Amino acid sequence: MTATERETVQVLLAWYAAMGADEAIGDMPVDCFAAPAAAVSTPPRVQPRPRPAAAQVAAAGDSRIDLSQANTLAALEAMVAAFEGCALKRTAKSLCFKRGSDEARIMLIGEAPGRDEDLSGKPFVGRAGQLLDRMLEAIGLAEEHVYITNTVYWRPPGNRTPTPEDVEACAPFLARQIELLSPQVIVLLGGAAAKTILGIAEGIMRLRGKWLNYRSGDRDVATLATLHPAFLLRNPEHKRLVWRDLLSMKERLEAK
Repeated sequence: MTATERETVQVLLAWYAAMGADEAIGDMPVDCFAAPAAAVSTPPRVQPRPRPAAAQVAAAGDSRIDLSQANTLAALEAMVAAFEGCALKRTAKSLCFKRGSDEARIMLIGEAPGRDEDLSGKPFVGRAGQLLDRMLEAIGLAEEHVYITNTVYWRPPGNRTPTPEDVEACAPFLARQIELLSPQVIVLLGGAAAKTILGIAEGIMRLRGKWLNYRSGDRDVATLATLHPAFLLRNPEHKRLVWRDLLSMKERLEAK
């Protein structure tokens, strides 16, 4: 390979990374630039198989998806895994549905999986997740005491911000997830999760630390917004604010 060819390849790879194609998710490489093989015969036309109802719709809120049929969190996860209405699924390696206990009283909701989460199939396992674990440990909580998920279940390409369409596609599933877990407390990690769950445009710095209610089914769930661990990695001076929020959450649980 000449120096010019090597430079061309490097520029192309940099462009792929900028567009979000920053990792291989297939088992075998595919040469997208190879000339198509010549057809030797015309194959018979095959009627496509009917797909499951959940895969035929463009959004989770479509009336053909009966979320009441998911009576357990495991059944809901299987329904999400079969769902084809979120564009993020086409570029992600793994479904990141949840981490933690299905019996937890505390539900934590972030924004979206990242690269580490996409590789492992679990939310909050990268640097931000490790910080979250240490924060919870500081108030006596471990993974088996909490239930962790995100507003979308698949990694956005290049870790971009989920679009409103991405969030809307997953929203009915998330609402059912909250209903099935029936937590005593919801903690929203970051402004994006707070906006999605509470429908409030107020900035996270003004919203954090305030107890609000989220309506789930026929009950109100005490809900607290706080700063996202990824934000704390960049701004460690704000950890004291989250510490106050965690103590407030602990106090509220102990009072029940």
